[in-house]
Amino acid sequence: MGKHKQRAAKTYVQEETWGHNIQKYWPYYLMVLPGLIYFGIFKFIPMFGSIIAFEDYNIVGGFFKSPWVGFKNFKTLFTYPDFKKILTNTVILGFCKTILIFPIPILLSLMLNEIKQQRLKKGIQTAIYIPYFISWVIVGGLVFDFFGIGGFFNNLREMIGMKPVLAMQKESWFRPIFIISSIWKEAGWGTVVYLAAISGIDPSLYESASIDGASRFQKMKYVTFPLLVPTVVTLFLLNIGSFLELGFDQVYNLQTPMTYAVSDIFDTYVYRVGIQQAQYSFTTAVGLFQSVVGLGLVLIFNKLSQKTSEGGLW
Repeated sequence: MGKHKQRAAKTYVQEETWGHNIQKYWPYYLMVLPGLIYFGIFKFIPMFGSIIAFEDYNIVGGFFKSPWVGFKNFKTLFTYPDFKKILTNTVILGFCKTILIFPIPILLSLMLNEIKQQRLKKGIQTAIYIPYFISWVIVGGLVFDFFGIGGFFNNLREMIGMKPVLAMQKESWFRPIFIISSIWKEAGWGTVVYLAAISGIDPSLYESASIDGASRFQKMKYVTFPLLVPTVVTLFLLNIGSFLELGFDQVYNLQTPMTYAVSDIFDTYVYRVGIQQAQYSFTTAVGLFQSVVGLGLVLIFNKLSQKTSEGGLW
């Protein structure tokens, strides 16, 4: 009887605390509400549509009347002749984004933090933020003009005595162009979170480092970066979940038929098969495969993060 009373009292305290928190911090809960609604409508509810991957889905029959085929769509995916090529291209570009592109915003934020003239700092920030708001359709057109015959790239090659090259039609050029365009468009916007984290560092830490005779580089190395690591780890874990989901817009607007061998990834393949050929079950299986791999990577790297840095998403 005593244990029952204690459990009831504990439950009452928890409910009272929860209700008290909502009443006290209701503006914050109100701010979070649109985000929760967004994820509920566009992320969680669509998860029920994953059942299509195990059906021979047709629009007339819908979810409940389409014939059940089990793992047939997954077997078709893994035995598809170009599966190895598509997986290889996706993994290579995923590594490029993780290893070569992800660190750039960190370096930019550390360098921007060292600029003391506010006008210059804000001017540089604005300049590197603007490309993020340009659609990949426009960026793709700019890239084609830049690397095309008569573009700046080939004009520069002719000036130094080199022959023009059709870079956008060369397989060897696609991945470097993919990396450069990603950095130009998205690296500046990626600094927003890091600069916000840096602005929250206690100024007294820098004052103590100055008293100890630390240079600006030493302050950045031993004060700023170590305190930035938790934010870096969190964003890395969030990004690694989309390792196989590189984004359809960028690759589709940069690839050409001559570069399919190195540029065809799951996202572009799903577009051709799912949208143009209306194979909804098969493309859902591809998307589910990408999500499962992403979840596995998040679990693995979160565990490694907990062991090495005592931090993680949970």
